[in-house]
Amino acid sequence: MSSDHASLEQIVVSAADDPRLADYWRLREASLRRSLESEHGLFIAEGEKVIRRAVEAGYRPRSFLLAERWLPGLADVLGRWPEVPVYVVTEALAEQVTGFHVHRGALASMHREIRYTPADLLDARRLVVLEDVVDHTNVGAILRCAAGLGWDGALLAPRTADPLYRRAVKVSMGAVFSLPWARLEEWREAPVRFSAAGFTAVALTPDDDAVDLEEFARDVRRRPQRLAMLLGTEGAGLSTAWNRSADVRVRIVMHGGIDSLNVAVAAAIACYSLGERGLTGQSGG
Repeated sequence: MSSDHASLEQIVVSAADDPRLADYWRLREASLRRSLESEHGLFIAEGEKVIRRAVEAGYRPRSFLLAERWLPGLADVLGRWPEVPVYVVTEALAEQVTGFHVHRGALASMHREIRYTPADLLDARRLVVLEDVVDHTNVGAILRCAAGLGWDGALLAPRTADPLYRRAVKVSMGAVFSLPWARLEEWREAPVRFSAAGFTAVALTPDDDAVDLEEFARDVRRRPQRLAMLLGTEGAGLSTAWNRSADVRVRIVMHGGIDSLNVAVAAAIACYSLGERGLTGQSGG
Protein backbone atom coordinates (compact mmCIF):
# COMPACT_ATOMS: atom_id res chain seq x y z
CA MET A 1 0.00 0.00 0.00
CA SER A 2 1.49 3.37 -0.94
CA SER A 3 2.44 5.79 1.82
CA ASP A 4 0.26 8.50 0.25
CA HIS A 5 -2.81 6.71 1.57
CA ALA A 6 -1.46 5.40 4.86
CA SER A 7 -3.58 7.86 6.87
CA LEU A 8 -6.82 6.31 5.59
CA GLU A 9 -8.42 3.49 7.58
CA GLN A 10 -7.90 0.66 5.08
CA ILE A 11 -8.65 -3.01 5.60
CA VAL A 12 -7.22 -5.44 3.06
CA VAL A 13 -9.67 -8.32 2.54
CA SER A 14 -8.73 -11.54 0.76
CA ALA A 15 -11.79 -13.81 1.24
CA ALA A 16 -15.07 -13.39 -0.63
CA ASP A 17 -17.08 -14.78 2.28
CA ASP A 18 -15.62 -12.35 4.82
CA PRO A 19 -18.68 -11.26 6.87
CA ARG A 20 -17.48 -7.67 6.83
CA LEU A 21 -18.38 -7.60 3.12
CA ALA A 22 -21.97 -8.76 3.67
CA ASP A 23 -23.42 -5.50 2.29
CA TYR A 24 -21.88 -6.36 -1.08
CA TRP A 25 -22.76 -10.05 -1.40
CA ARG A 26 -24.74 -11.19 -4.46
CA LEU A 27 -25.61 -7.78 -5.85
CA ARG A 28 -27.08 -9.29 -9.04
CA GLU A 29 -29.84 -11.16 -7.21
CA ALA A 30 -32.53 -8.49 -7.02
CA SER A 31 -34.99 -10.30 -4.76
CA LEU A 32 -32.32 -11.08 -2.17
CA ARG A 33 -30.98 -7.54 -2.36
CA ARG A 34 -34.40 -5.99 -1.80
CA SER A 35 -34.75 -7.95 1.41
CA LEU A 36 -31.22 -7.17 2.60
CA GLU A 37 -31.37 -3.49 1.73
CA SER A 38 -34.77 -3.06 3.37
CA GLU A 39 -33.65 -4.89 6.50
CA HIS A 40 -30.45 -2.92 6.92
CA GLY A 41 -31.53 0.42 5.41
CA LEU A 42 -28.78 0.58 2.84
CA PHE A 43 -28.18 1.02 -0.88
CA ILE A 44 -25.15 0.50 -3.10
CA ALA A 45 -23.43 3.22 -5.13
CA GLU A 46 -21.23 1.96 -7.97
CA GLY A 47 -18.41 3.92 -9.60
CA GLU A 48 -16.43 6.97 -8.52
CA LYS A 49 -18.81 9.50 -10.06
CA VAL A 50 -21.92 7.97 -8.50
CA ILE A 51 -20.24 7.61 -5.10
CA ARG A 52 -19.27 11.28 -5.22
CA ARG A 53 -22.79 12.34 -6.16
CA ALA A 54 -24.28 10.31 -3.33
CA VAL A 55 -21.86 11.90 -0.86
CA GLU A 56 -22.44 15.39 -2.25
CA ALA A 57 -26.18 14.85 -1.86
CA GLY A 58 -25.62 14.17 1.84
CA TYR A 59 -25.97 10.39 2.03
CA ARG A 60 -23.75 8.84 4.69
CA PRO A 61 -21.51 5.87 3.86
CA ARG A 62 -21.54 2.60 5.81
CA SER A 63 -18.40 1.29 4.10
CA PHE A 64 -16.38 1.38 0.88
CA LEU A 65 -15.25 -1.57 -1.26
CA LEU A 66 -12.44 -0.45 -3.53
CA ALA A 67 -9.73 -1.79 -5.78
CA GLU A 68 -6.45 -0.16 -4.80
CA ARG A 69 -6.27 1.91 -7.99
CA TRP A 70 -9.26 3.97 -6.78
CA LEU A 71 -7.75 5.03 -3.48
CA PRO A 72 -5.95 8.15 -4.81
CA GLY A 73 -8.98 9.48 -6.71
CA LEU A 74 -11.36 8.99 -3.78
CA ALA A 75 -8.96 10.02 -1.01
CA ASP A 76 -10.84 13.27 -0.33
CA VAL A 77 -14.16 11.42 -0.05
CA LEU A 78 -12.72 8.74 2.23
CA GLY A 79 -11.07 11.39 4.37
CA ARG A 80 -14.43 12.91 5.26
CA TRP A 81 -15.36 9.78 7.23
CA PRO A 82 -12.20 8.41 8.86
CA GLU A 83 -14.32 6.08 11.00
CA VAL A 84 -15.94 4.37 7.96
CA PRO A 85 -14.15 1.15 6.93
CA VAL A 86 -12.49 1.03 3.52
CA TYR A 87 -12.25 -2.58 2.33
CA VAL A 88 -9.47 -2.93 -0.23
CA VAL A 89 -9.82 -5.90 -2.58
CA THR A 90 -8.54 -7.10 -5.92
CA GLU A 91 -10.92 -6.66 -8.83
CA ALA A 92 -11.18 -10.44 -9.13
CA LEU A 93 -12.30 -10.68 -5.52
CA ALA A 94 -14.82 -7.87 -6.01
CA GLU A 95 -16.35 -9.93 -8.81
CA GLN A 96 -16.52 -12.99 -6.54
CA VAL A 97 -18.22 -11.01 -3.79
CA THR A 98 -20.78 -9.19 -5.92
CA GLY A 99 -21.51 -11.81 -8.58
CA PHE A 100 -20.69 -9.57 -11.53
CA HIS A 101 -17.72 -7.82 -13.11
CA VAL A 102 -17.31 -4.57 -11.20
CA HIS A 103 -15.69 -2.86 -14.12
CA ARG A 104 -15.33 0.43 -12.30
CA GLY A 105 -13.78 -1.27 -9.27
CA ALA A 106 -15.44 1.04 -6.76
CA LEU A 107 -18.50 0.45 -4.58
CA ALA A 108 -19.92 2.08 -1.49
CA SER A 109 -22.64 0.95 0.89
CA MET A 110 -24.72 3.98 1.86
CA HIS A 111 -27.37 4.64 4.50
CA ARG A 112 -30.87 5.04 3.07
CA GLU A 113 -32.97 8.07 3.96
CA ILE A 114 -36.61 8.96 3.32
CA ARG A 115 -36.21 12.57 2.25
CA TYR A 116 -39.59 13.54 0.82
CA THR A 117 -43.26 12.76 1.15
CA PRO A 118 -45.78 13.26 -1.68
CA ALA A 119 -47.04 16.39 0.08
CA ASP A 120 -43.56 17.92 -0.15
CA LEU A 121 -43.72 17.83 -3.95
CA LEU A 122 -47.16 19.32 -4.50
CA ASP A 123 -45.78 22.85 -4.90
CA ALA A 124 -43.80 21.76 -7.97
CA ARG A 125 -44.46 22.89 -11.54
CA ARG A 126 -43.53 19.64 -13.30
CA LEU A 127 -43.75 16.10 -11.92
CA VAL A 128 -43.31 12.69 -13.49
CA VAL A 129 -45.50 10.02 -11.91
CA LEU A 130 -44.57 6.35 -12.37
CA GLU A 131 -47.27 3.71 -12.09
CA ASP A 132 -45.76 0.24 -11.62
CA VAL A 133 -42.67 0.82 -13.76
CA VAL A 134 -40.93 -2.32 -12.53
CA ASP A 135 -37.64 -2.30 -14.46
CA HIS A 136 -34.84 -0.62 -12.51
CA THR A 137 -33.12 0.50 -15.71
CA ASN A 138 -36.26 2.32 -16.85
CA VAL A 139 -36.75 3.97 -13.47
CA GLY A 140 -33.16 5.22 -13.46
CA ALA A 141 -33.41 6.46 -17.05
CA ILE A 142 -36.71 8.28 -16.43
CA LEU A 143 -35.41 10.06 -13.33
CA ARG A 144 -32.24 11.03 -15.18
CA CYS A 145 -34.31 12.49 -18.03
CA ALA A 146 -36.61 14.34 -15.64
CA ALA A 147 -33.68 15.85 -13.76
CA GLY A 148 -31.73 16.72 -16.89
CA LEU A 149 -34.70 18.30 -18.64
CA GLY A 150 -35.67 20.54 -15.77
CA TRP A 151 -38.57 18.70 -14.16
CA ASP A 152 -39.02 19.21 -10.44
CA GLY A 153 -39.57 15.74 -9.01
CA ALA A 154 -41.08 12.28 -9.27
CA LEU A 155 -43.83 10.37 -7.51
CA LEU A 156 -43.81 6.57 -7.53
CA ALA A 157 -46.74 4.18 -7.18
CA PRO A 158 -46.15 1.46 -4.57
CA ARG A 159 -45.06 -1.26 -7.03
CA THR A 160 -42.65 0.92 -9.01
CA ALA A 161 -39.05 -0.30 -8.79
CA ASP A 162 -36.71 1.11 -6.17
CA PRO A 163 -34.81 4.22 -7.38
CA LEU A 164 -32.01 3.39 -4.95
CA TYR A 165 -31.44 -0.12 -6.26
CA ARG A 166 -27.90 -0.38 -7.66
CA ARG A 167 -28.94 -0.63 -11.32
CA ALA A 168 -31.34 2.33 -11.09
CA VAL A 169 -28.70 4.45 -9.37
CA LYS A 170 -26.09 3.54 -11.98
CA VAL A 171 -28.32 4.22 -15.00
CA SER A 172 -29.49 7.53 -13.53
CA MET A 173 -25.84 8.58 -13.07
CA GLY A 174 -26.78 9.74 -9.58
CA ALA A 175 -29.85 11.76 -10.63
CA VAL A 176 -31.83 9.77 -8.04
CA PHE A 177 -29.85 11.69 -5.41
CA SER A 178 -30.61 15.18 -6.74
CA LEU A 179 -34.17 14.86 -8.06
CA PRO A 180 -36.75 14.89 -5.25
CA TRP A 181 -38.91 11.75 -5.28
CA ALA A 182 -41.43 10.11 -2.99
CA ARG A 183 -43.67 7.05 -2.79
CA LEU A 184 -47.43 7.31 -3.13
CA GLU A 185 -49.14 5.32 -0.40
CA GLU A 186 -52.44 5.16 -2.27
CA TRP A 187 -52.25 4.97 -6.05
CA ARG A 188 -55.77 4.51 -7.41
CA GLU A 189 -57.05 8.05 -6.85
CA ALA A 190 -53.72 9.76 -7.49
CA PRO A 191 -54.66 11.53 -10.78
CA VAL A 192 -57.74 13.06 -9.15
CA ARG A 193 -55.63 14.26 -6.26
CA PHE A 194 -53.16 15.89 -8.64
CA SER A 195 -56.01 17.74 -10.32
CA ALA A 196 -57.31 18.89 -6.95
CA ALA A 197 -53.82 20.19 -6.11
CA GLY A 198 -53.80 22.37 -9.23
CA PHE A 199 -51.97 20.09 -11.68
CA THR A 200 -53.11 19.00 -15.10
CA ALA A 201 -52.82 15.20 -14.88
CA VAL A 202 -51.42 14.10 -18.26
CA ALA A 203 -51.61 10.40 -19.17
CA LEU A 204 -48.96 9.35 -21.70
CA THR A 205 -50.51 6.56 -23.78
CA PRO A 206 -50.20 5.04 -27.27
CA ASP A 207 -54.01 5.02 -27.70
CA ASP A 208 -55.13 6.34 -31.07
CA ASP A 209 -57.82 8.57 -29.59
CA ALA A 210 -55.36 10.48 -27.38
CA VAL A 211 -54.26 14.05 -28.20
CA ASP A 212 -51.05 14.44 -30.20
CA LEU A 213 -48.22 15.42 -27.82
CA GLU A 214 -47.16 18.27 -30.11
CA GLU A 215 -50.70 19.64 -30.14
CA PHE A 216 -50.90 19.51 -26.37
CA ALA A 217 -47.49 21.21 -26.06
CA ARG A 218 -48.82 24.06 -28.21
CA ASP A 219 -51.79 24.38 -25.85
CA VAL A 220 -49.45 24.51 -22.85
CA ARG A 221 -47.48 27.29 -24.54
CA ARG A 222 -50.68 29.29 -24.93
CA ARG A 223 -52.00 28.43 -21.49
CA PRO A 224 -49.20 27.77 -18.97
CA GLN A 225 -50.09 25.12 -16.42
CA ARG A 226 -48.61 22.81 -13.84
CA LEU A 227 -48.23 19.26 -15.13
CA ALA A 228 -48.16 15.80 -13.54
CA MET A 229 -47.20 13.38 -16.32
CA LEU A 230 -48.42 9.81 -15.73
CA LEU A 231 -46.23 6.97 -17.05
CA GLY A 232 -47.37 3.35 -17.07
CA THR A 233 -45.75 -0.02 -16.70
CA GLU A 234 -43.56 -1.45 -19.46
CA GLY A 235 -46.06 -3.99 -20.84
CA ALA A 236 -49.64 -2.87 -20.33
CA GLY A 237 -49.05 0.85 -19.92
CA LEU A 238 -51.22 2.89 -17.57
CA SER A 239 -54.00 1.18 -15.68
CA THR A 240 -57.58 1.81 -16.76
CA ALA A 241 -58.14 3.72 -13.53
CA TRP A 242 -55.32 6.19 -14.21
CA ASN A 243 -56.16 6.53 -17.89
CA ARG A 244 -59.75 7.41 -17.13
CA SER A 245 -58.91 9.76 -14.26
CA ALA A 246 -56.37 11.88 -16.15
CA ASP A 247 -57.33 15.39 -17.24
CA VAL A 248 -55.86 14.81 -20.68
CA ARG A 249 -54.46 11.81 -22.54
CA VAL A 250 -51.58 12.43 -24.94
CA ARG A 251 -49.66 10.24 -27.37
CA ILE A 252 -46.47 10.36 -29.38
CA VAL A 253 -47.45 9.81 -33.01
CA MET A 254 -45.70 6.71 -34.35
CA HIS A 255 -44.71 5.61 -37.86
CA GLY A 256 -43.31 2.58 -39.64
CA GLY A 257 -45.69 0.12 -38.06
CA ILE A 258 -44.29 0.73 -34.55
CA ASP A 259 -47.06 1.09 -31.99
CA SER A 260 -45.12 2.50 -29.04
CA LEU A 261 -41.75 3.37 -27.54
CA ASN A 262 -39.92 2.15 -24.48
CA VAL A 263 -41.34 4.00 -21.48
CA ALA A 264 -38.04 5.73 -20.69
CA VAL A 265 -37.65 6.95 -24.29
CA ALA A 266 -41.25 8.16 -24.36
CA ALA A 267 -40.72 9.93 -21.03
CA ALA A 268 -37.64 11.72 -22.40
CA ILE A 269 -39.55 12.99 -25.43
CA ALA A 270 -42.48 14.15 -23.33
CA CYS A 271 -40.25 15.77 -20.69
CA TYR A 272 -38.48 17.71 -23.43
CA SER A 273 -41.70 18.71 -25.20
CA LEU A 274 -43.54 19.78 -22.05
CA GLY A 275 -40.70 21.05 -19.88
CA GLU A 276 -40.98 24.73 -19.09
CA ARG A 277 -37.54 25.49 -20.48
CA GLY A 278 -38.62 24.07 -23.80
CA LEU A 279 -41.86 26.02 -24.02
CA THR A 280 -40.87 29.27 -25.70
CA GLY A 281 -42.62 32.36 -24.50
CA GLN A 282 -43.40 30.78 -21.12
CA SER A 283 -41.77 31.89 -17.93
CA GLY A 284 -40.89 29.48 -15.15
CA GLY A 285 -42.62 29.70 -11.85
